[in-house]
Amino acid sequence: MIVLLLGLALWVASHTWKRVAPGHRARFGSTGKGIVAALSVVAIVLMVIGYGDADSTPYWSRSPALTGINNLLMLLAFYLFAASGKGTRVTRYIRHPQLTAVLVWSGAHLLVNGDLRSLMLFGGLALWALAEMALINRAEGPRGAYHAPPIKSEIIAVVATFVVFGIVSAIHIWLGYNLFG
Repeated sequence: MIVLLLGLALWVASHTWKRVAPGHRARFGSTGKGIVAALSVVAIVLMVIGYGDADSTPYWSRSPALTGINNLLMLLAFYLFAASGKGTRVTRYIRHPQLTAVLVWSGAHLLVNGDLRSLMLFGGLALWALAEMALINRAEGPRGAYHAPPIKSEIIAVVATFVVFGIVSAIHIWLGYNLFG
């Protein structure tokens, strides 16, 4: 469980660096992005290894209904993530689509993984996403004007959603976590 928590702590620290210590982060310029990227990769590796190695107490288990809801929520999470990059129309209503995607992703995983390690990982990342939204809102103030993107952006985001969902599903199945039952 320690490796999982170290990965989670590293993720939070690297991603909140810009918000908590903006002057310090700014001194690194564009190199800071590389540092955050490298720390993010290390954090993900630690979280994956820690999650796999952690013994955990189950509180609830998946059911066919929860599995179906999870998969639908995952499609929404992937769409929100794609929407953040393409600036789709949903960004008119959701200020932080990427962080909202993390919340949806976390909630979806908690529906089907009711053990302590899942509560630590997915709950921790959900709390980070909420805190990050608050920090961004405080730092940036009210959001600017909305400009509708071209329909091409919507189509790309939807196609990317299904492609990434297929890839992630295949990886989960390869790792022994069947998403479909």
